[in-house]
Amino acid sequence: MPKLRRLSGADVVAIFQRFGFVVVSQRGSHIKLKRASAHGTETLTVPAHAELDAGTLRAIIRQAARFVPEHDLHSHFYS
Repeated sequence: MPKLRRLSGADVVAIFQRFGFVVVSQRGSHIKLKRASAHGTETLTVPAHAELDAGTLRAIIRQAARFVPEHDLHSHFYS
């Protein structure tokens, strides 16, 4: 089983920007990303922490897998 990489909130935002997401707002330490698709607006929220906990990162990946194929995300988040 591949190991989950240790990423910061800024790293995760940069990854999702490659998939067409745009930063639309930030409130406190949470960054909101959105992109338009044929199914409507897709929204993700990422904490802007120096290092994200493994559980938080898995939850973000699970949430993003609704919009982006999981095999495309895999290479960015797992080593």
